[in-house]
Amino acid sequence: MDTNPIDDGSSSKGMEMESMPSYMEFIIRAYSVMFSAFKDCKDCGLELSRRTLLDHAYISWMEIFMFLMCAVMWTKVRRRLTMYVFEPFAQWCCIQPKDVSKMPESAWKLVFYTMSWSYSTYLLFFTSYSFFQNPPSVFYDWKSGMSVPTDITIAYLIQGSFYGHSIYATIYMDAWRKDSLVMVVHHFITLALITFSYAFRYHNIGIIVLFLHDINDVQLEFTKLNVYFKTRGGKEYLINDVLSNMGAISFSITWFWFRLYWFPLKVLWASCVTSIQSVPEIPFYFFFNTLLFALLLMNIYWFLFIVLFVVKVLTGQMKEVNDVREYEDQDLKDKKDTNDQMSTEGKHVQNGITKKKHL
Repeated sequence: MDTNPIDDGSSSKGMEMESMPSYMEFIIRAYSVMFSAFKDCKDCGLELSRRTLLDHAYISWMEIFMFLMCAVMWTKVRRRLTMYVFEPFAQWCCIQPKDVSKMPESAWKLVFYTMSWSYSTYLLFFTSYSFFQNPPSVFYDWKSGMSVPTDITIAYLIQGSFYGHSIYATIYMDAWRKDSLVMVVHHFITLALITFSYAFRYHNIGIIVLFLHDINDVQLEFTKLNVYFKTRGGKEYLINDVLSNMGAISFSITWFWFRLYWFPLKVLWASCVTSIQSVPEIPFYFFFNTLLFALLLMNIYWFLFIVLFVVKVLTGQMKEVNDVREYEDQDLKDKKDTNDQMSTEGKHVQNGITKKKHL
């Protein structure tokens, strides 16, 4: 880690700030550059990948140990907060019984993502970094094994360990939803991006990726909490209904703006097109871009749920804000009837699916 003053990434090589491309320009240039890079790669294969890992990947055993310790810490902190804060508060507020088990999950994620997104916002807009305003600058002066600034190292440790925890939590702790398998894949891809971008010193672009994605998680969990707290003690509360509607609207807008507009035209443009201009022999070029495009595809997949939600509202099929990823009442009934025939001793039933919970 480097504790020296930080280079803002904007003065290197006397380069001027580049304008953001259009969708069409991005598609054409990305295809052209990636195809040309693939054609020029004479010895691509496992042997080249092995040599590249040995020559350019830098991560210490202490950093791996810290990652594992923090991942376990997040799990224990969540367990404590659930047992002693979230669940008692949900019961005290007399929210509906079906929401008592789901509320702690949303509360935990809201706390974490608010913290993590605030920190990435601080790094991008309240320090000397200019990566968001000028994404190509993330690769200016890149060097293999270069030191990682302490403030970015902290962000990577927090986020990487949380996604390590999240893989476990999605399978064993969270409510099971229609997209849970996709969520597990998402967490593996995100963890791979975080780990390898740190090891290969692509940390500058990684901070932009985290900033563009965490904001939607804040809005999603805020909206879900207001849905849960809308009915308390058998009474409907207008303020929570209004806040859930406002949260759903802002979530839908920012999902498109941050993940489907800024993400491809800032992050993928820098990683696909300008990275090769700054570093002609950039290591693991195809590996990282494949993961980033996979992340984009998942963002599009989840956007279809948002479109489905909007369609249901506009056609009158849905009268209030609801998570369309969760199973419908009939699905719950069918699954519950099946589960009732099985022994449920030592298990929880969430969203109609029997799962062992290892908090």
